Amino acid sequence: MNGKKKITNRTIVLTAVIGSIFVMAMITANTLWSSNQTGIATDEAVSEVSSFYLEAMADRRSRTITNLINSNFDQMEKAVELIKGEEVDSQDELRHNIGLVKSLLNLNRFALVDEDDIVYTQYTTYTGRSRHSFLADEQLNGRMISTVSIYGSSKQLCLAIPTPDLTLMGKPFKACFVQLDIQDIVDLLAFDDQGRTHFALYTKDGVNLSDTELGPVILKYNFFDVLKNIVTEDVWEENHENFENGRDGSITFDVGRSEETLCYVPIQDTGWEMAVLIRDSVIRDKISYISDRNIKNSRNQIIFTMVSVLSLATILLFQLKRFSDDMLEEEKETSRTFKDMANTDSLTGIRNKHSYTENEKIINRHIQAGEIQNVGVVIGDINGLKYVNDTFGHAAGDKLIKDACSLICEYFKQGAVFRIGGDEFAVILQGKGYDSMLEVIDELNSKVEDNIKENSVVVSIGYSVLKQGDRHLKDVFERADKMMYERKKG
Repeated sequence: MNGKKKITNRTIVLTAVIGSIFVMAMITANTLWSSNQTGIATDEAVSEVSSFYLEAMADRRSRTITNLINSNFDQMEKAVELIKGEEVDSQDELRHNIGLVKSLLNLNRFALVDEDDIVYTQYTTYTGRSRHSFLADEQLNGRMISTVSIYGSSKQLCLAIPTPDLTLMGKPFKACFVQLDIQDIVDLLAFDDQGRTHFALYTKDGVNLSDTELGPVILKYNFFDVLKNIVTEDVWEENHENFENGRDGSITFDVGRSEETLCYVPIQDTGWEMAVLIRDSVIRDKISYISDRNIKNSRNQIIFTMVSVLSLATILLFQLKRFSDDMLEEEKETSRTFKDMANTDSLTGIRNKHSYTENEKIINRHIQAGEIQNVGVVIGDINGLKYVNDTFGHAAGDKLIKDACSLICEYFKQGAVFRIGGDEFAVILQGKGYDSMLEVIDELNSKVEDNIKENSVVVSIGYSVLKQGDRHLKDVFERADKMMYERKKG
């Protein structure tokens, strides 16, 4: 039976026993797994808050500032190259070029410094040694970053690079710099933050550079002044040392009945630390999420149990049904086998005379009911079969029959082909096969004419179609058969 393994009562019993054991084992394992997930979920709450929300956000903000600094340094180098390519002979021309590169490269507060420490901006000039600490160095080496206060209040991040070989207005210029307003940096970080956390920028000494509040306790105060009152001395010293040496770290402390956690990371080459403290609402949301997930896991456990039991019942029912179907299929298969044998020609593999008779009965009923108007019958007879059998043997005769069958089947692809005698074939044509019948017959006859010349298989063809007054397919068959014999004589 097509290679399928027979289902027995013993198979059904074994399936039920093994399935029951499997379901119980899965339920037990799933229960243990759910219990374990509850404990893991609690640890995840702490892990997610500290590693994802704090460390990731602090690190991302640190990279944002670093990228901003590096971008400005790159733009400054481009600005110097642009100005270097211009012939500048006066301060007006220099200011014009400074304004041009500021506009092209988006460099706010861009300035050049000559060998006498005179600072040239787009609008003015001034002596810069007293304002800019980097000018105190005898020799500028590479990129320099410093924090400055303008007029004692507004804090700026100053980025400077040396400008060797830059000569303007007949004098050497030794450096260029830009000043980034820290408030602009804070606005950029606040946009990235989207209100989920508290953050602040600090100097090594814990001075708040960003003027932002780090939660409801530290606020805008000096980081270490406040920290003294809420952590132990050891923790305070450890974190103070981290700030001094530009290392990252985290602190957890109690605020009333709740626990706060903050994380800080250094910002490359600035001497700053970026500190982030998560909002209480975010913690609650995360815990709620984990709690909801645990509830969902419990629901899934119940659903899993129900599905397992239903699956087992379904499998058992399926096995019983399959058992019954197999028995019925065996009977049908036996019936189909005998029917196929009764309707198939053993030599050619096409339908035989018995099959033709069965189809004839069906078509007769449709003719008599007036349900068929277009039906054609083609009769084909092999020329010289008896001669081949007598001269070359029945093996050669069988080959001639097969070749004739292939020829007829090749041309009448849209018809039903039957072998109704030793050397005789019939084709019933309806639909598209009926419409193209005459055209196909002409093509086949043309092929037969060629075969006569080549001493190949020759088939005589006769045909007829259903006419008014015909009550049986036999009427059509007889006219086609008569035409075939007349053509065979020719």
